[in-house]
Amino acid sequence: METMGALISDCRLANGVHQPEMTEKLPRLSIATRIRNNFLAGIIICAPIAITLWLTWSVVRWADSWVKPYLPARYDPDNYLNFAVPGSGLLIGLIIITIIGFLGKNLIGQSIVQFSESMVRRVPLVRVIYKSVKQIFETVLKERSNSFKKVGLIEYPSAGLWSMVFIATDAKGEIASKFNAMGHDMVCVFLPPTPVPTAGFLIFVPREKIVPLDMTPEDGAKLLISGGLVTPDELAAKISKSKGPNKQLPEPIEL
Repeated sequence: METMGALISDCRLANGVHQPEMTEKLPRLSIATRIRNNFLAGIIICAPIAITLWLTWSVVRWADSWVKPYLPARYDPDNYLNFAVPGSGLLIGLIIITIIGFLGKNLIGQSIVQFSESMVRRVPLVRVIYKSVKQIFETVLKERSNSFKKVGLIEYPSAGLWSMVFIATDAKGEIASKFNAMGHDMVCVFLPPTPVPTAGFLIFVPREKIVPLDMTPEDGAKLLISGGLVTPDELAAKISKSKGPNKQLPEPIEL
């Protein structure tokens, strides 16, 4: 049998057929290494689920602690059951807010809201806080607002270094008039740090200096929080398709 195998091998070499070389076997992982890898894989799977459940439960308990103490006993579902119903306060709070919003859109509701605001504006310190908070919510929550719906890049903190920003709105009021007098078309952007995007810097940048991105604000937040490690699959596909020698710079952003 060995002679026959040698003859077959000689024939293959004579005909120009080379046998594939045996690859070296990878070293086997130790038991400790396998346990560590399995543990890290378990953390990657369990940590997002645990954090999501914890945050959801915290929000539910916080809403229940604010709403349930003010509910009349006959409207509290806990009085009709032998156990507490988590989330009932949150659900009732959402229903109340929706009803208030519905009533505030008609004539009678608008009259009540205007009367309440007139009373609040007479209090020196409260009127400043109320006006500021109301303006922020109107700007952020109104459907016609385009605030923070676009992501871009600016050269910061120096030339050649780029930072990701969330585009807020055009410069307005006194700031806009000052820039217009100087002949500048400025845009207000928010520059968040990593990994906590809730804090940051408010910067006014010339419109032509902003490079708009296709990613959504949610994707931008993921990229910031992960320190650049998490990139959406669709974003990576767009980047790979856009690479080429004749790539053009994007158009100046329009709000």
